[in-house]
Amino acid sequence: MIDIASGHPKIDGYLDTQYESVRGMSSRFAAAICGHVVRRQSEQGIVGDIAEIGTFEGRFFIALALGLADGEHALGIDLFDWPNAGVLPRMLKHCERGGLSSDRFTAWKAHSGKMSVAEFRAKLKQPQVRFFHIDGEHAYDSLSKDLELAHAVMHPQGVIALDDMLHPGYPTLITAVIDYLKRYPEMVVMCIVDRQDIVAAAKFLICRNDAVALYEQDLMTTFARFHFISGADMLGHFTLVLTPQLGNVDVGWDDPA
Repeated sequence: MIDIASGHPKIDGYLDTQYESVRGMSSRFAAAICGHVVRRQSEQGIVGDIAEIGTFEGRFFIALALGLADGEHALGIDLFDWPNAGVLPRMLKHCERGGLSSDRFTAWKAHSGKMSVAEFRAKLKQPQVRFFHIDGEHAYDSLSKDLELAHAVMHPQGVIALDDMLHPGYPTLITAVIDYLKRYPEMVVMCIVDRQDIVAAAKFLICRNDAVALYEQDLMTTFARFHFISGADMLGHFTLVLTPQLGNVDVGWDDPA
């Protein structure tokens, strides 16, 4: 197991003892980094709820929700019908076992593509969402709708995390992201968090361009040994890349000096 931590005691306790026992595909590496972002937000006085589309049995959701500050709430949205009707009871059991009390979260059995912004806002305890994880239906139209929903409720200094970007099984997802970034040029991919190595499916962390400074240098400093120094060109923005296997990788050429 890769030695990586969020720096938040409750999140790290869950990652160390229970994360891998909860069914799901999100990596511990990504959970620790996103947990660190949630902790960083609290330290910077950024207040808001946490939301997730595609909660399944709660693996990633619990890690995020354990980073809540007083008065904040976590909202997990899913149809909770796959692979069977037992997924919601299992999710609730995992939350209890993980130390997430029932008054700190809501499991909302709903289709995110069919809800209005007003319906979503009615489920929030805070006026805005500060961290929004999207891991819903992996199709262009669905991701586009989920991004619009997230955009409408985001804190100005909040972060949207997108799962399974660059995954070979879902090649059209990236086009939905690019189209979203073109619709909202104030938004940028601030960080790419790899799952296993530089060729595995990654998470994109998106925020407003004027909020990048809140996160970028902190992530580079905290997770320096995982920093892929070549970065990534995302529509003209030089994006930070964190990957568990390669670290400060040799990019393949010698210094001509």
